[in-house]
Amino acid sequence: MATWPATEEELEALQRELALAADAAPRWLPPPGPLAVAGVFCASPTGSSGRAGEPMWAAAVLLREGREPRRAVARGTAPAPYRPGFLALREGALLERAVRGLDEAPDVLLVNATGRDHPRRAGLALHLGAVLDLPTVGITDRPLLASPAEPGPARGDRVPLLLEGEPVAAAVRTRAGSRPVVVHAAWRTGLEEAVAVALASSGPARTPEPLRLARRLARVARAGDEGRLPPGWRDPPLRTDGSAGRRPPGGGPR
Repeated sequence: MATWPATEEELEALQRELALAADAAPRWLPPPGPLAVAGVFCASPTGSSGRAGEPMWAAAVLLREGREPRRAVARGTAPAPYRPGFLALREGALLERAVRGLDEAPDVLLVNATGRDHPRRAGLALHLGAVLDLPTVGITDRPLLASPAEPGPARGDRVPLLLEGEPVAAAVRTRAGSRPVVVHAAWRTGLEEAVAVALASSGPARTPEPLRLARRLARVARAGDEGRLPPGWRDPPLRTDGSAGRRPPGGGPR
């Protein structure tokens, strides 16, 4: 069932099946010790119009406390245009390749996409988790369909975002004074687990660290292929403040 369909009609049918499967899937329990948290991000070409056939760059970065970051980059061509609610057709297979390119499997994966906040309750973050058989959390700048709301000003403040009366995401303040991010329940994660992982993997930046580094890596790969890097430029080692990979407060999400 967990595949990447070729048409919107096939994807719609699969998303409905995935939503039911997610309801029945066992809830994720984090393993003991430091978590291996990965982020994955897909970049379109500079000046993209969101059309099919464009080059695409996907990057995955895995962080675990006390270990060097793991990273992988996958290059490909967009098989479909960008359309809200159908992002899996455009990015799904390439994101999967990037995550499978890591030399260590993460305990949980952060995805720049929605989960339950979706017309068929199965956005790309949920879909990718089902394909990879990994717990996933969606992280976006804004909700897709859920009603927006503003959390309190302090780090850790959050407010649930509702879709037809159901809490499907939360606006979370990961950094005091910055705009909140939207954290999405996805594959095998509920809203409580998703928020705990997002906060535990956040550092001084607004975006959780594994996803921030994956975004940077994808954009650097794009810049190199587009000839926009200075002559002799070398990608420096990934830098992290060490926040990602810590266990969430209270012994971890349950």
